[in-house]
Amino acid sequence: MSLSSALSIAQSALLTTSRQTSVVTRNVSDASNPDYSRRTATVVSMAPGARSVDIQRATNAQLFRQNLFALSAWSGQATLSNGLDRLQLAVNGVDNAASASTAIGNLQNALQLYATSPSNQNLGASVIDASRQVVRSLTEGTNAIQAFRTDMDSQIANAVGQLNDLLVQFEGANKAIISGTRSGTDVSDALDKRDALLKKIAEYVPVSTYTRGDNDMVITTTDGTTLFETIPRSVSFTPSSGYSPTTTGATVYIDNVPLSPGMGGLGEAAGKLAGFLQLRDGVASTMQSQLDEIARGLIDAFAEKAPPLADMAGLFTWQGGPAVPTTLEPGLAGTISINAAVDPSQPGGNINLLRDGGINGAAYVKNATGGASFSEMLIQYGDRLDAPMIFSPAAGISASSSVTEFSANAIGWFEGIRQQATALADTKEALASRTAEALSNETGVNVDMEMSLMLDLEHTYQASARLMSTIDQMLNALLEAV
Repeated sequence: MSLSSALSIAQSALLTTSRQTSVVTRNVSDASNPDYSRRTATVVSMAPGARSVDIQRATNAQLFRQNLFALSAWSGQATLSNGLDRLQLAVNGVDNAASASTAIGNLQNALQLYATSPSNQNLGASVIDASRQVVRSLTEGTNAIQAFRTDMDSQIANAVGQLNDLLVQFEGANKAIISGTRSGTDVSDALDKRDALLKKIAEYVPVSTYTRGDNDMVITTTDGTTLFETIPRSVSFTPSSGYSPTTTGATVYIDNVPLSPGMGGLGEAAGKLAGFLQLRDGVASTMQSQLDEIARGLIDAFAEKAPPLADMAGLFTWQGGPAVPTTLEPGLAGTISINAAVDPSQPGGNINLLRDGGINGAAYVKNATGGASFSEMLIQYGDRLDAPMIFSPAAGISASSSVTEFSANAIGWFEGIRQQATALADTKEALASRTAEALSNETGVNVDMEMSLMLDLEHTYQASARLMSTIDQMLNALLEAV
């Protein structure tokens, strides 16, 4: 071997070692970055010496897909669980103290006391006060639900805007990868960026991907709707300025295809958008129907009855009064009120009408003699609260039950949904953590391994430097001999 060949080999070895050292240094510096994949400098031996020919990026497509799925599931479930916690406090209060069930229980107690002493006006006033609390619980619950739906609508609009921004960023990263792949340059950084963006996109909607030539990636939702192919597909949504019980929320469209809120019941969601949609159109709407049916049950239980005359609203009335509602009336819980005829705070209000009947005229009077100890009506009201009636299936609870049972079952229904959502959130968080850990073990950086490799490269560098020194000495000796 000539000295010039030996010198070329030594120089090539130094350059290769320098390139490898640079890659190892980059690995160590980004070891804590969860979106960084380990780089490996691939070295081959070829005349006139060893040289680095490629930088490879660690990947595991199967684990990455599993991690995307787990991220979508966890993000949607966490959104749903947190929203349910907010809704529970807003509608039912701490320990359900503000719930309609608690208020109805207090009304029953006040009614029973009044029935034991019908001549006691103070006990009658207590019944009216308890009734006001029932009305307040229903109206405030309705307002809280509609405010919550309005907020969820706003959250959906924000999420749609953020998703569109992520898709635009994804387009830029994808173009850089395609261009770099065609020109043969290292695209590892662009691949890291694209994968990081894909993880963020998966938090909003569950996605599937496939890669075409030149590392071009296509994104679809799990139900097959195209989200990105060469260019981002439009994700559109028209927000509402406010919600009422009769308002229907707008749909999210991806490439003009409506986004499904997912399957699995009200306690399960995949992706933030599905979680927001289920909260706005599923849980909250069903809770509103439950409050409306509770209000209808109360109006019916306290209605004045005098067959063959029509039943008329008694203690409780509504905007359609004095008729008694017979089917689900959307928004009824927000319009129920105390009948002014028995409300002492209203002009002409007479508490005794609750005891004697006649709120709707003489034909409905039950205590014809005006006896102060008459309690038949008061006892009947209490019995009706515990008597079965038929409720709308839209409320999601057993169709046949009493008003008191129905209001209690409404709390049980919600707590069941909330418990399911919380348990699934914990499970899916664990799955997301495990898949992320497994992916990191496959593609992440092990600092100990990198430092060990750095020592090997240091020894290689020392050997190459020693070879250079020896060649220099031989060249000097040759020149002196000449």
